Amino acid sequence: MKKLNNKINVQEQLQILETCIKNEIPLHLELEKKSYTYENLRYNNYVNGFARQGKAETIEDVIRFSDDIPAISFFSGAGGLDIGFDYAGFKNLASVEHNELFCNTLKFNNPEKIVIGPPDYHGDIKRKEEIAEILEKTIGIKTPFNGVFHGGPPCQPFSIASNQRFKKDDINFKRKGFDDVKNGDLVFEYLWLIDYFKPTAFLIENVPGIAELEDSYRIQDKLNNLAKEGYNIWGPQVLNAADFGVPQSRTRVFIIGIKNCNSFTFPQSNIFQSACFDVFDKPLENIENHQTRIHTAESILRYIQLDFGIRDKLGRVDRLNPYLPSKTVIAGGTKGGGRSHLHPYTPRTLSVRESARLQTFPDSYIFTGASARQFTQVGNAVPPLLAYKIAIQLKEAIKKCS
Repeated sequence: MKKLNNKINVQEQLQILETCIKNEIPLHLELEKKSYTYENLRYNNYVNGFARQGKAETIEDVIRFSDDIPAISFFSGAGGLDIGFDYAGFKNLASVEHNELFCNTLKFNNPEKIVIGPPDYHGDIKRKEEIAEILEKTIGIKTPFNGVFHGGPPCQPFSIASNQRFKKDDINFKRKGFDDVKNGDLVFEYLWLIDYFKPTAFLIENVPGIAELEDSYRIQDKLNNLAKEGYNIWGPQVLNAADFGVPQSRTRVFIIGIKNCNSFTFPQSNIFQSACFDVFDKPLENIENHQTRIHTAESILRYIQLDFGIRDKLGRVDRLNPYLPSKTVIAGGTKGGGRSHLHPYTPRTLSVRESARLQTFPDSYIFTGASARQFTQVGNAVPPLLAYKIAIQLKEAIKKCS
């Protein structure tokens, strides 16, 4: 049950905000003077006294297996797929990632992990022949590889949300897809590596937009060639993470391939989507990555007027509805500041840790770098709980066909 015990009453809150605006006083200083923090602020429409039965599923709650099926991740990011596959019983031999910040997070959380990326390697999939040579020499993998490849090539060229950050007359507004010079062809470099090493199975993850572009037949042609080499292919299959225990609406497309095996099925969806209520009911004391943003009185004055699910148009942030899955956690631009949704009970944006909980990262998993870049890492990731449920199905299929 949520209570108003620690919240400022509406009249006093309004008085504080107006004083700050009138006298140009930073809000956090005025709150400190009165022995308050941002956590004492409230929405005008707070909704007091509601409760929820039961507890949402988390990655920490699932059964952790140790089957040691070899796996290599590509475009590893902060490790969402890695975590899910690890919990499902796969042994991560290496993670291939070209962004040094992501590599730092991967190494920080597992110092023994082999990360093929900066500063020791370039980690650039565009240089696929060199990546293949590194894997052969460093990891010692051979063709065919008796294990699994999994990865999600950068999705920005195919993402509606990414491109609609620009004005409609901006060249970036239209999804570039495979014409994107930097990222558009990386899915084909990944498919080249799959064809080269011929792993027992592979997974490709991306946004649904990759299957909607006019020239998506190029991917299908590559998949058809793999099918001729003995792979059974499932997908493209669109899944919403909220249907599989993740307290966030996040739609992604998955493609699965298994050599000489026809036993795979995608995980069964839950009867109901997962609400984000429990994410905001968990304590946050002594938790890493929970630094919250210092908002102005002007921003708070706008936020407090919002009802559940309503957007602040100026800041382009939404107050989350705890009875529903969270809206998709956003990565933000690679050069600008990361941003998040508004907390359902306190008129402020979410911390990195709260966003990571919406993505089902374990609380013990730490994100390195500046706060804005931590948001980028969290928002780019595949939810570990969804990855886990797909990996379990993949593992069962491999066992059945071995």
